[in-house]
Amino acid sequence: MICDLHCHTKLSDGSLGIEDIIDQAKRTNIDWLSITDHDTMASFSRAHVLGERAGVKILPGVELSAWDKARNSKVHILCYAPQKPDRLEGLCLKCCEIRKECSKEMINKVMEKYPITLESILKHTTSSKSIFKQHIMRALISYGYALEFYGDLDRELFNPEVGSCYVEREYPDVNFVIDLIHTAKGVAVMAHPAQYDNIELLEELAKKGKIDGVEVGHHSADEAYRKELSAIAEKYGLIETGGSDFHGLYNAVPTHLGSETTTKENLDRIIKLAAKM
Repeated sequence: MICDLHCHTKLSDGSLGIEDIIDQAKRTNIDWLSITDHDTMASFSRAHVLGERAGVKILPGVELSAWDKARNSKVHILCYAPQKPDRLEGLCLKCCEIRKECSKEMINKVMEKYPITLESILKHTTSSKSIFKQHIMRALISYGYALEFYGDLDRELFNPEVGSCYVEREYPDVNFVIDLIHTAKGVAVMAHPAQYDNIELLEELAKKGKIDGVEVGHHSADEAYRKELSAIAEKYGLIETGGSDFHGLYNAVPTHLGSETTTKENLDRIIKLAAKM
């Protein structure tokens, strides 16, 4: 059984629509798929219908933005199978608004440097609930200022440490986000800890019994890091997941649906835990 529990569509920062994603999942023999767009659950009903039609089972999911206040860093939490998703709507709207405000500032800074228009960016966001830096880069590529999304220009403009146009603000506290996921009767899994160096936070949350699982299978984690994550998961009884984190044209590294997967045993643990809630 092939289970990819992390991918994105045009509803956030992916380049393909829901139907294209599910059709590709079918072609690659994926049995279970979770579309986990950033801070939006807009895929839930349509993905379920299209998944049934294609013979791909859909696990409802969303990737929620959060903040580790103790370490002043970003963290993403995957929420799976929320039984009361309406309880997450306010959080999703708040996170999208934070991202939009950051993006507007970044766009203004970019337009001071490059003669592109706001319209040239927004035309790539028509389905998205937010504006992402990938949309800005796509406009810059369209007008010949770069050839790739993650090259020198991206680093110059949007690298969190040195980018001249990068803007970031705090998202809601991670403890609040996880509590809200559980209030919505969903399963909380920390996404790609290697990407934001969240391993200390992971163990802290695991010790408190707050987090349900961790994404071990992700392209950002090398073998040594995966072993460390698996050791923490085993120590605290966490669910171990894996997913491609597929974004289509906007992938940061070469990755495809099914390139990272979740075992059937761990998928069953998610489903059973969600049912208990």
